[in-house]
Amino acid sequence: MGISEWFRSEFLTPRRLAFNVFFYGTHLAIFAYGWYSQATNPKLAGLNTLKFSVWTSRGAGLVLAYDGGLILIPMLRNVIRVVRPKLAWLFPADENIWFHRQVAYSMAFWAMVHTTAHYVNFINVERRQVRPGNALDIHYRQPGGITGHVMLFIMVLMYSTAHAKVRKQCFEAFWYTHHLAFFFMIGLYTHATGCFVRGTALPAFTNTFPFYDPDVCIGYLSWRYIIWPGIIYFFERVWREIRARRSTKLSKVLVHPSGAMEFRIIKPSFKYTAGQWLFLQVPDVSHFQWHPFTITSAPEDPYVSVHIRQVGDWTQALGERVGATPAVVKSITTAAMKAFEKDDKSNMIQEGRGDFVELDPNANTRPLPVVLVDGPYGAPAEDVFKSEVAILVGAGIGVTPFASILKHIWYRQKRGTLGALRRVEFFWICRDAPSFGWFQSLLQEVEAAQMDPNFLRINIYLTQKLDQATVWNIVVNDAGAQYDPLTLLRTRTMYGRPDWASIYTNIRSAIETGQYLPGSKSQLRTRVGTYFWDPPFWPRQFAMRATRRLPRRSSSPSQRNISRRRVRHKHPQAR
Repeated sequence: MGISEWFRSEFLTPRRLAFNVFFYGTHLAIFAYGWYSQATNPKLAGLNTLKFSVWTSRGAGLVLAYDGGLILIPMLRNVIRVVRPKLAWLFPADENIWFHRQVAYSMAFWAMVHTTAHYVNFINVERRQVRPGNALDIHYRQPGGITGHVMLFIMVLMYSTAHAKVRKQCFEAFWYTHHLAFFFMIGLYTHATGCFVRGTALPAFTNTFPFYDPDVCIGYLSWRYIIWPGIIYFFERVWREIRARRSTKLSKVLVHPSGAMEFRIIKPSFKYTAGQWLFLQVPDVSHFQWHPFTITSAPEDPYVSVHIRQVGDWTQALGERVGATPAVVKSITTAAMKAFEKDDKSNMIQEGRGDFVELDPNANTRPLPVVLVDGPYGAPAEDVFKSEVAILVGAGIGVTPFASILKHIWYRQKRGTLGALRRVEFFWICRDAPSFGWFQSLLQEVEAAQMDPNFLRINIYLTQKLDQATVWNIVVNDAGAQYDPLTLLRTRTMYGRPDWASIYTNIRSAIETGQYLPGSKSQLRTRVGTYFWDPPFWPRQFAMRATRRLPRRSSSPSQRNISRRRVRHKHPQAR
């Protein structure tokens, strides 16, 4: 995707444009206020002889205080879960991690501005002797300088380990350094105790909090406002720890092709809706790490399930702990590639269905590990039932949100409570054939249970380049077969990447001509909702093509009002 398309998707879509105008507008307004209040205060006439550097540092400091309060708000997951239905239109509640990053980028910029301006301030204070002291004392011996440098050091650690490549290679580094945020916030709340901005030659310190006289140390009251998100976050973390330790039992561990493990957990107090996710901790692997996973079971199921791919240190250690050793994974993957029934009857594995094996906990010297569950979090998928046509798109392991959603749709279809939903188009794009294995059983059940063959249409794409032997195997087994040789579904696998522009054009054309949905009203106005998990290799490209306004094919006013909504679904995956 070109730079122009990226710029349009990030800054010029209506919601992003409104957000950027408000977000950056408030930052510039606060900076201007800080600059003006410093420059026009007669009590600070001596300090204002430093001119632009002190005005800049004051304005940037107020912006940093503002960001210090904002950056914790998207991390208030329980609060967001409650207010989302009412305030999703006001702020990006479904994109809280994205919002968190925007605030972090802003803090990095304004921290550089604030620090550079203060370095100039301290040097000029020493040169001009605006007040007694030297630059080194202010830098490293006074509270403002000490807390400032500590916060800068913490920011370097947190930002460097938050990079996507670092998180993928060593999630633990990201996890532990981000917990330094506690000390960062303490530094932010106490940074003003340095009393650099004052109208006297000497600071006016006190023995009680906030340890300075506000009549002398001017303009340092922002902590009274920005501390509240920190207080709420603290109590929320305490509540999360209490809730996570309620009765929880790991009942089953299933191993799917490509090493994906399915944990089935029983926790009576855990209530959730389709499309949400949870945090999982396994003390036998780590007493401190919590990893996010999408819930793949439906609320109607008697258990909570998550699918875990073994791609990093923590998940591989977890696989070793439950007995999903590389030998077990290799045997399942090999069988999946050959489309054979997995019936390995070794002492580790019970005979299972063709798409997974169930690990026998009695075959191990240790029982299944204790697990702790915190959640649920995220946007529920109830919006799916507000659209007449729901287009669900997932890639690889990123299809996990739709396991829960498809199950939930299936249960609601059986109860006859589908709301406005009349058609579901499910797209699954995979890089390799074994990845189809773990989701195969669910799709088979959903496909077989359809009373209306037109309600759910499954579209599976394989992007892997196949070798000649595999191609011949598919050709031989596919000839006259009732089921696809790769997925064992009635739906045939397509090869290559989907042509989204063509897909959406065809859906629109079918709706306008009355071939897609029955009834004359559906031709007048049909709501088509697109729900997708965006993996790193195609999010913006898909978003642009999925939401692009399609060319008008008819001048009839009755066929112009087909509305589309895009809802991003962020899929968390531990490493």
